[in-house]
Amino acid sequence: MFIITVLHWIADYLLSSIKMVQNREVGWITIERKTGKHMREQQPLWKKLKLLLLFNPLTEWLDTTHLMRLYLHHAAIEEGKEEASPASRNRIKAFVDFYRINMNDFTPSDITAYATFEDFFVRAHKPGSRPIYRKDDPTAAVIVADSRVVAYEAVAESKKIWIKGNDFSITNLVMDKQLGPKFADGPVASFRLSPQDYHRYHSPVSGTIKQFRSMPGDYYEVDPIALQSQVDILTRNARDYVVIETKEFGDVLFVAIGASQVGTVRIHPQYQQPGNQIQKGDELGIFQFGGSSIIVAFQKGRIQFDEDILKASKNAIAVDVEVGMSLGRAVGEKVHDEL
Repeated sequence: MFIITVLHWIADYLLSSIKMVQNREVGWITIERKTGKHMREQQPLWKKLKLLLLFNPLTEWLDTTHLMRLYLHHAAIEEGKEEASPASRNRIKAFVDFYRINMNDFTPSDITAYATFEDFFVRAHKPGSRPIYRKDDPTAAVIVADSRVVAYEAVAESKKIWIKGNDFSITNLVMDKQLGPKFADGPVASFRLSPQDYHRYHSPVSGTIKQFRSMPGDYYEVDPIALQSQVDILTRNARDYVVIETKEFGDVLFVAIGASQVGTVRIHPQYQQPGNQIQKGDELGIFQFGGSSIIVAFQKGRIQFDEDILKASKNAIAVDVEVGMSLGRAVGEKVHDEL
C-alpha cells in the first residue's frame, strides 16, 4: 500500500508540474464552487515537496521523538516574528502577484497602506464583497471563511475519508469529556485556509455564546497531505473554540485551529464571554500569518449540508468557497415545530 501511495504522489507531482507549474497550481485538487470547475490549489513547488518529505511513514515514526514537532513549532514562531517587522512589507507585492490576489475585494485595496506583512495578512473584506446567504433566515447556515471545505454527515465518516490522525475525535479536539460526546456522532465541516486566503473567520449561525476555551499547542501544516497522514494534526495544534447555542441548530461547536506559521489564533474578546449574542456572518476572530483550519461540528440530526459539498467530500475533494455562501439548512423537531 505504501509503494502505491508513493507512486501516486510521484505521478501527481510530475503531471501537475508539467501542466500547471506556470500557474503555481500544484496543490490538492478542489472544485471551485462558483464555476463548478476542478482546479488545483496554488502552492509553491518547494512547499509540496516539503509536505511529502515531512508526512510519510518514516518521518511520522521519527515524530514519536518529537523532533518534527519541535522544529515546526520553533520555525512557526520565528517566521511569525519576521512578518511583524517593518521590512516585511517588501514581501507584500510579490505575494499578491504570486497568488493573483484580487485586492479590489479588500480594504484598504492599496498594498502600500499596510505597514507590515502581518497587517496585510489580516486584511479585511470590503463591505459587500462577501454577501451573507439568506442573512435574515436563522435556519440557513453559512460558510465561515474563504477556504476549501469538506463536510460529512458524521465524524466517523470524516475520519475514514479525510482526517486520518490516530487520535482524532471531537472529545480530543476540545479536551472536554462532557462537551465532546454531544458532537461525537454528529455532522462536521472542515475548512482549510491557505496563506493567500483572507484570514478572518465568521459565525456560521446566529445564537448565544455558551462556552469559550483557548488551548496552546503545536503548529503543524493543515494541508491534505498532512491531514491524511497518521499524525494527529488537529488535536495537537493550538486552537480556540466557542460553543454557540441556537434555537434552530441546537449547540454548534466552532474550533479555530492554528497551523504552520500562525502566530495567533484569536477569537474576539466579546465572543469569549458567555451570554453575548452573535449573528450569522459576524466576524468571530482572526488568524495571523500562515495556513490554518476550522472545524464546525453540529449535533446529530440538526443540519443538512448542501449536496454539492457532500458529494465532493465523499470523493475526498474539497470545495473552494467564500465567506457567506450557503453551508446547509437546519433540520430537526425544533425547527419543524417553529415553522
